[in-house]
Formats: sequence, C-alpha cells, structure tokens
Amino acid sequence: MEEMNRIQEVNISKEMKTSFLDYAMSVIVSRALPDVRDGLKPVHRRILYTFYELGMTPDKPYKKSSRLVGNVTANYHPHGDAAVYDSMVRMAQDFTYRYPLVDGHGNFGSVDGDPPAAMRYTEARMAAINLEMLRDIQKDTIDFTPNYDGQQEEPVVLPSRFPNLLVNGASGIAVGMATNIPPHNLREVIDGILLLLENQDVSVEELIKVIKGPDFPTGGIILGYDGIRKAYRTGRGSIQIRAKTRIEEARNGKMRIVVDELPFQVNKAKLIEKIAELVRDKKIDGITDLRDESDRNGMRVVIELRKDVNPQVVLNNLYKFTNLQTSFGINMLALVDGQPRVLNLKQTIQHYVDHQIEVIRRRTQYDLNKAEDRAHILEGLRIALDQIDEVIDLIRSSKTTQEARTGLMERFGLSEKQAQAILDMRLHRLTGLEREKIESEYKELQQLISKLRAILADENKIRGVLRKEIIEIKEKYGDERRTMIKIEEGNIDIEDLIPEDEVSIMMTQRGYIKRVPLSTYRAQKRGGKGITGMGTRDDDLVQHMFVTHSHSTLLFFSNKGKVYRLKAYEVPELGRTAKGTPVINLIQIDQEERIEAVIPVKEFTPNQFLFFVTAEGVVKKTALSEFENIRRNGLFAINLRDGDDLVGVRLTDGDQEVIMGTRHGMSIRFHESDVREMGRSATGVKGITLGEGDRIIDMDIVVPDSYVMIVTENGYGKRTPIDEYRIQSRGGKGIKTLSLTEKKGEVVAHKVVSENEDLMIATQSGVVIRIKVADISIMGRYAQGVRLIRVDEDEVSAVARVHAEEENDEKEEKESDA
Repeated sequence: MEEMNRIQEVNISKEMKTSFLDYAMSVIVSRALPDVRDGLKPVHRRILYTFYELGMTPDKPYKKSSRLVGNVTANYHPHGDAAVYDSMVRMAQDFTYRYPLVDGHGNFGSVDGDPPAAMRYTEARMAAINLEMLRDIQKDTIDFTPNYDGQQEEPVVLPSRFPNLLVNGASGIAVGMATNIPPHNLREVIDGILLLLENQDVSVEELIKVIKGPDFPTGGIILGYDGIRKAYRTGRGSIQIRAKTRIEEARNGKMRIVVDELPFQVNKAKLIEKIAELVRDKKIDGITDLRDESDRNGMRVVIELRKDVNPQVVLNNLYKFTNLQTSFGINMLALVDGQPRVLNLKQTIQHYVDHQIEVIRRRTQYDLNKAEDRAHILEGLRIALDQIDEVIDLIRSSKTTQEARTGLMERFGLSEKQAQAILDMRLHRLTGLEREKIESEYKELQQLISKLRAILADENKIRGVLRKEIIEIKEKYGDERRTMIKIEEGNIDIEDLIPEDEVSIMMTQRGYIKRVPLSTYRAQKRGGKGITGMGTRDDDLVQHMFVTHSHSTLLFFSNKGKVYRLKAYEVPELGRTAKGTPVINLIQIDQEERIEAVIPVKEFTPNQFLFFVTAEGVVKKTALSEFENIRRNGLFAINLRDGDDLVGVRLTDGDQEVIMGTRHGMSIRFHESDVREMGRSATGVKGITLGEGDRIIDMDIVVPDSYVMIVTENGYGKRTPIDEYRIQSRGGKGIKTLSLTEKKGEVVAHKVVSENEDLMIATQSGVVIRIKVADISIMGRYAQGVRLIRVDEDEVSAVARVHAEEENDEKEEKESDA
C-alpha cells in the first residue's frame, strides 16, 4: 500500500515537453555553445583550469595527457574521457586553432585526418598564450561555482585576457541552434577593441576597416567581402574559401598546378582521393599525375597536367568539383548572460570589453584590499617599533598569548590583526635596517592604494589599463595574417590575358569538345580526301563544327531545351587529332542530356534575337538579352513538345529572312516577322508542314547575292542561287531543293554561303576537308550535285562555313591533295 502511494500520475505529453526542454537547455548552456566572454565551452574551460591546478605551465616539463584527462573527469567533467581528450587534442592542433591553447608533445593528428595517439602516449602542457586566459584568476576576477559533486569549485568563466572567441572561433551544434564562428587575426581583433575603447559609438563599418575578415590557421583565400560584411553586420553570413594555388611550368614543358594552402577544415588525404576519383571517372580531363609532396616545411600537393590542356580550365573544374573551394557559413551565436544570442561584430567585441572591465575592476579591488590589509599591519608594526620597550614589558608581564594580545589592543589602540602581527614579529625586525624597510614598504603601499582607488573611481582609467595590457598582448603574441582576401572572381577577368583569335570549335555526338586554331586547316581543291580534323572513337562522330572568336560566349542548347554558357577560350585547345574534352567537365549538364546546338555570341546587344527551329518544324523568336545571365546549372530556352528536338538556333536582328531545309530535300523561306517575339519558356509556332517521316536538318539566315549549299550524307553537294528560293508564308509545305537518290543519300546540311567563304565538311569517322565555295559548281534546285568528298563507306556528319584563306603555293596544294 505504501508503494502504491509513491506512484504519481503524470501527463505523458507534459512530461515529454518538460524533459526535452530541460535536456535542450542543458545542451545549449552546458555543452555546445561558447560563452561570449571567454569563447569557451564548459569542457574547454575545465581542461584549461585543470592545467592551471596541476601546474602544467609552459616552463614546466610535459606531463601525460591521461593525467590531465583523469583529473578533468574526476573533478569537473563527469562524462566520457574520450570527449575530454578529443577537446584537448583540438586545442593543440595548429591547423584547427589559430592560436593553440595547448602545447602538445607527440602525435596529435594531422591535416590528413590521421587520428591522434592514445592519451597514454601523448604529453601536454599549457601553450604560452594560455597563460593570458588564466592570468589573474587567483585575484577574485571571476566567479566560481560548485562542481558536480559539491566537493570543489570551478570557474564560471575564465578571465580571458585576450579575445579568444573571435581569435580562435568556435563551432557547436546544440538543440535547434548551432554556432560557427571563424578564427581571426589577434592583431586585427585587438585593433578593433582599441577602436571601440577610443569611441564607444564606433560603427560596424568602421570596425570592418581594421578587422578585415576571418584569418584561418590553414591560410587559403577568401573570395569577396560581401559575405564577411553581412556576417559582421547581422551575425550570419557565408564566405567562399579557396585553396592557395599556383600554376608553374615543369622542366618537360608541361604545366602543373601546385596547392600550397587548403581551405579551413579540409582533409588533404580525402581531397587527393576525390581528385583521383574524378580523373578515374573522366569527370576531369587532362590530369596525368597527382602527388603529395608535403613535408615539415609546409604543404605541397602537385597536380601534373597534359601539354594540350588549359591549366586554368582544369583548376576551375577542381574548384567546382572538389574541396579546393568550400563555403564557410558564419553564425555568430554565443551565450550572453546564460542565454544564446546571435551577435554582430560590434556586440561581440562590446561584450568582451565589458567582461575585461569587470575583470580589471575586480582585480583592482582585490589588489586594493590586499594593500590596505598589509598597510594596516605595517601601521601596527610602526607603532610597536616606536614604543618597543613598553611593548616588550607588556608582553613579558602577560601570562598568556591571549592576555598579551588583549593588552596590546587596549594599550595602543590596535586591532586584533595588528596585535597578532606584533606578537609574531621576530627580533631581527628591531634592527635599524629592518625598520627602514617597513617605513619604505609602508610609503609604497600608500602610493599603490591611492593609485588603485583612483582607478576604481574613474571608468576611463580602467579603460586605460585595459588598453595598455591588451597592446602588450598584441605585441607579444600577434602575427601576420595568413588568409588572403581577394575581390570576387568576377571582378578579375582572365579574358584580358587571352589573345583574340579565330578558332574552330568541334564537338562529337558523345560530347567531346575541343578548340583548334583556324590556321590548322588550309583550303584544298574539291574532291580531295581531306585531313583528320578530330580523333574519335569507333562509335563516336563529329556532330557540331563552327568558327568563332576566342572571346565569344558559347551558348549550348540541349535536347531538353536548356541553354548553358561558356567562353570559347575556356574550351581546351587541343591538337588536330585529339578527341577533345568531355563537355560535361565544362558545363553542368545531366548525364542523359546532350548538346544539340552551339551558338557563339560576341556581345549581348539590344535588338538582337535568337531564332529557334526544332526537328518537327516548330519555330520561335526570343530576345538575346534573355540569355545574358545564365546560371551554372542552365536555363530553359524553349519548351519542347514530346519527341521533338532542337536542330537550329541563329542570331538575327528581327528583320531577317529565314530558310529551313529538311532531310528529304524540301525547303521553305519566310520572313521572321511572321513569328512574333516570345519568352524563353514558350513552345513556338509551326514553321513548315513536314511530309511523313521527314524532319528539319538545318536552318539559316538569308543573305543577298548568296547561295544555298546542299550537302548529302554520301558526300555530294551543290550551290544554288538564293533567288531560286521564293519567299513563302510560314507554315507551308515549302519547295523541293533536291531529288533524293540512293547514290546521293539524304540531305545532311542546308546552308546559306557566299563565294568568299570556305566549306568545312566532317565525316562520322572524323575526317575533315576544307573546300572553297567558289570551287563548287552552281546548279539549279533540281540538279543532283557533284562529289565534294570521297566518303567510301563513311558518311558526312557535319558541315560548317568559314572565312576563305589565301591560295597556298603549288607545293603545299600537292602535298595537301596527296
């Protein structure tokens, strides 16, 4: 019955809510978040205080880490010893803490993620700067609280004579909240404190001028100031950190990328594994070797490159796919008076300054009390020495110590402490020299008391003391900034370093792309065999080929109707027979997505349009300006119907005539004003009515006095005056441009050309021939054409027009024909 009375009915919902809130507050206040005053969580504070208690100072020999951990868990932190040791190890790692608080001896882990040795093997002691965390702790500068079992007391906060929260940063995940404060440079933070001491109304913007940004122990480069400014103004922000790299030339003429510094908290070994994995999966092309040459003198990771790749393009891909570039989310959350608060830069510094003023005030009061107590004793000794004979007689006549003490107090008006000091005085104090020492000490104490009272009476003098002491710490422990801060990448354009030349861009059906100088191909007579323009796999073929400038923007249009953007010089320049670089390394397309059209754009000028044609004969016109700002993951350029593909895109000025050709030899010419301007996501309207099984294979803009160039899959072609193609209305069936025969094959190219141009024809196997348009016979629409290239068992896969070259000398032409 008694046990039944001990059972209490509890609402489970209320109990769960109360218990979880208690747990959450415990994690927030007693485990995961740092105090704004000393920047420490309870476990770190207990570790540092135990160092102090055990006398493990920098001037003493190292002691076993297990000894420290054992004392921490026994006296202050009743949790697992692994958590305590792990926290101590992090405070000893120079790649984790900007200014390590622990001086470790032994294996304390590495930037490669190697674990530290067991605590029974390693040794530790305080780092020199840690003395500043604990300085004046014995002078009643901070409050103490009972430990977990009430047997001892532990500090509520450390004096922290330097701004540890900002200097070493902090990270932690509580319940429903997290903190992530980056480390900073000691000199810069102290300069910020001095600025605040000089002007309490200083703004965050003024503080940012001296505290330029985070300063990570591993160095690296911060890209841009926007994230820093936002974090310092609001307490939250994000910054981009890049590895410090350089491109250098090896002895064999090849280029290599050397990594000297990594972003904060990046595991070097895992980074190298990731790079190797990307090379293996062919997501990054051009890397031939990867070595870690790091030693005691510093970090050095070497990435060897092929001779034909653009080092900057490879480096940009490494930034994109690996932790050579990372994001650091700043969340300046700390405990203020036991409550979690997000603080901006000024608030963080202000709370630290308030704490230091309190520490100096309490220390000054402690020193004053000690000085006054000592002066009080010295006053009693002076009285006794002035009347020493009477004092001696009184003591000799007293039967007990208590009687002597009482007699001295009554006879000379002394306090109990003064009387006891006289009784404890040794005979050697009666000498003249000792009397002078007492007088000198008393005068010095009077001066000290006056000085300490003046400090306590004037807030400005307390600030002056703080200024003096914090400058001393800056001069003693300050060092140069390690992390560079650069303006955003977009503000530095490597385009100025790239010569503006005409280049040929070639791309295969499997998505291999390359850039080749136009001078690589020289004109040949029609009917020649050509030269190899691009090496391909047996099951691959050349699909796109065009000529542009190296500074042009390339707009890549995919079969899904999306558009991607790339600079022409970012396409690797490779040799004539090289197969190219996977385009997926350069733009973020999906695995199942393929590029159907590539359009070079010199400038995104007003009153220009992109004219789209799909395989099903749908056409659309959209302003070019809508494609100026394209995200890394692309934008939708046209809304395609099921089963349709994009086959042609051209730049127009809105007042052009368009001509389209089909695989079965039909063609239609109409004015683009027949098609109204539409947005990027529109589907478009009908451009031609196709026959059964027919599809659009090409489209072009009509040029006066030009020709329509027809090329078939079996290498035959002809040019027909453009005037033979009359203007029709959009949406009709069009007119016949070539009668299909088995010998000639179906039409693969339908282009508008002029006599001052050359034609480049590529086959599926990668053979390329360059022919002068003027050398191709002019024929009517119904003519069958002449042989342009001998394909044997091959087929023509792509045709492009280029500017004509000057005639080569006789010898070169014969060599070319051969």
